[in-house]
Amino acid sequence: MMSHSSLHAHGRDVFGLCCLPGECVLQRAVLVRKKLSAKEGGGWLSGTLFCTHFRVAFVPQDSQKPDDNADPVLLGDHDVALASIDKVVAVGPSRTKLVTPTCSLKFTPEELVLYCRDLRVLCFLFDRLTPDTQALEITYTIAKTYQPLKPGTILSFQNAALGSIEMKQFLSNRWHDPNMNWFECSMGWEQELERTGASGWRVSSVNDRFEMSTSLPRFSVVPQRVLDTELKKTFAHFNEGRIPRWCWRHPHGSDLLRMASFQNNIYHEKDDIRNLESVLFGGQQLCVIVDLGEEMPSPADIQLAHTRLRTLCLGDISSSVSVPDDKWLSTLESTRWLDYTRCCLRKAAEVACLLGGGHMTVVLQEPEDRDMNCVVCGLVQVMCDPHCRTVPGFQGLVQKEWITAGHKFLSRINYHRESDKEEAPVFLLFLDCVWQLWAQYPTRFQLTEDYLLALHDSVHLPLFSSFLANSQRERCRRSQHLPQSYTPVNGLRELPKGAPEEPVDPPFPPVWDWALQYSSLRRSRFTQPVSQPACPPPVLNGNLNTNQDHGWPNDGLPGSVFLLSRGTFSHPSNLLPWRSGNSGSYWKSHRRAPSSESLSGLERLIRACSLSEPSENPSTLHDPYEPLLPLLLGPCVRVWRACYLRGALHAQAFSHPASSCSQHPLDQLAWEVQQLREKVAQASHRHPENQTKRQEPLRLESNLNQNANNGTFLFSSSSRTSQQQPSSRGAAHSSVIPKAQRTASDPPRPVQRNNGKHTFLFGHQQEPQSGLRYIPSPSAKLHKRPGNSY
Repeated sequence: MMSHSSLHAHGRDVFGLCCLPGECVLQRAVLVRKKLSAKEGGGWLSGTLFCTHFRVAFVPQDSQKPDDNADPVLLGDHDVALASIDKVVAVGPSRTKLVTPTCSLKFTPEELVLYCRDLRVLCFLFDRLTPDTQALEITYTIAKTYQPLKPGTILSFQNAALGSIEMKQFLSNRWHDPNMNWFECSMGWEQELERTGASGWRVSSVNDRFEMSTSLPRFSVVPQRVLDTELKKTFAHFNEGRIPRWCWRHPHGSDLLRMASFQNNIYHEKDDIRNLESVLFGGQQLCVIVDLGEEMPSPADIQLAHTRLRTLCLGDISSSVSVPDDKWLSTLESTRWLDYTRCCLRKAAEVACLLGGGHMTVVLQEPEDRDMNCVVCGLVQVMCDPHCRTVPGFQGLVQKEWITAGHKFLSRINYHRESDKEEAPVFLLFLDCVWQLWAQYPTRFQLTEDYLLALHDSVHLPLFSSFLANSQRERCRRSQHLPQSYTPVNGLRELPKGAPEEPVDPPFPPVWDWALQYSSLRRSRFTQPVSQPACPPPVLNGNLNTNQDHGWPNDGLPGSVFLLSRGTFSHPSNLLPWRSGNSGSYWKSHRRAPSSESLSGLERLIRACSLSEPSENPSTLHDPYEPLLPLLLGPCVRVWRACYLRGALHAQAFSHPASSCSQHPLDQLAWEVQQLREKVAQASHRHPENQTKRQEPLRLESNLNQNANNGTFLFSSSSRTSQQQPSSRGAAHSSVIPKAQRTASDPPRPVQRNNGKHTFLFGHQQEPQSGLRYIPSPSAKLHKRPGNSY
């Protein structure tokens, strides 16, 4: 063990590895080759493999010498944290074995495969000159050092990464990103109100000490006409005290709110009814409550779907059980992950179209698992607000709707529980939905797929304060060293503005500190240029938009309340508890709105999306606040290949153990195919008369994909030569050059047909190889078969 905890430096060069302050190198192995992914260029990279008490690091052979004065970076481009490792598999000459802390290997590993919780697979190949003792020792060290994260062992991992004195001092002096809104103080919410042009709302600090609700943040946005003394009486009418609170305002005049379900068996006084009406409507004449409880999946369903998806996409070379290729897509459909993604996108699209109608309050009613409310509320803002599609805006959105809003399952993804039902990756489902929007509208996003992928991987590291607590109250308790069962009499203290918080043990940085996690080259791929269309001025409350015709029933009084459930509007009598009774205090001053049970909800939403006529101004091509409505039919909702399938190629490539002194089987196969192509090309030039022989046309379906267990579903069969030849349309034959235009020097053209296959996983167009096609003579005629067209 080589320890450098006593060195007062940001980093230290240990055999070429830039260690973190206090990091200990436990074992290393030289002459190791790392398998590079297709995105990294493919092939192999030679270097040295290290195992510390925090990470498994790989240093390339030609890498530059680390700078001791540079700021520390937690993980390099080829590193993986021990907390992210799920399984360690050793591959020998004729067998594979899952390595556990208590097992013993009876063979020297030639390959080491690390399966990660973030769906990565890292493959290392030991060279024949690598000492056998080093290959064995580093395999045992990694297997004994990594531990599935549990509440009892997570603190040791956190101290290993951030517990040194130098690291505490370094983290305590780092500043927050000034370009994003952190929503941790009242000023952040006021900036959001000013940015969206929302009038008639104010920031309330009635929950400053978390006395009204322990799950809500310290500050909430409520209508200006409601005083704090009146607002305190409304908390008791909602589950967990989660009152209606403002989230976002559409430029067309609608407000998006969130609230919990109503409490039952509570007497509503006349003053309480007035305050509840004011909080719920927010100055609008119309209110639509969106029920998310019946349509959205439960956390247990999401966890089960994610587990099945992980098992399908990741694979396991230590197990002989695998899904055949011809059943892969059906197995993918049976995981229900894409169904849940489609469900969230559909509901968010309905709410986005509803907000476009203008001048109404749309309230998302939280089910018991309120994290699904975070998914829909966040997706609506991504669809409608261009600011939320930038990196600072998206980070502020996550801070507002996830970090400070109060949820139940965000922090549980950082633990391996005994029961899978306690680990609900709802936030990962939200990231998948955002990627679906990015995949369909890539030019409308400033953030890139690399950014979403980096955020996905960072969620699995229990090192960031953003994902280590379920509410702002829990984070305040962590920062103040208070036990979970203790509540101060005078409430939690408020830190003075501008004064940095004293270092905690250990200090947890926010996940948005990307410079602490990734290199500058990796961070440069987080953004892309995006056009900035002219934004129309926001419509303030009370102003009419004359370019719309939503046709909503309106009696002129704040009493029109509708329920949107399963795509249909209705007006149930028990929607608001204080209206369902026989109390006459409400009905004396308010008239019941007409019912709309016979109206189709989807037709109303489509009509509401037609907000204005097309602009004749060429400088404004589209409304920047027009929602990005996703396509949800069939294969339009796709698998996030860069995330879920990035380790599948590695797992498949290593399904056949190879000797360290020989070429890899895939490389050997590629070389043989290339040699055969060259021989076929040479033979065709030497014997052109063979091209006129009548042959039976080869069918594309007779290729290697006919075998159900050959593992070729991840690879495309397209070739460069076939892409240079145009394919025919429909059932017509390939075009034939007229005899008048054909010369003796013109070689006969091969028959083409549009029979290419579209792979669901990679989206490439597979076309038949030109070397396998039937090439007729000028006078040859094609035989027609019933049911086939060439």
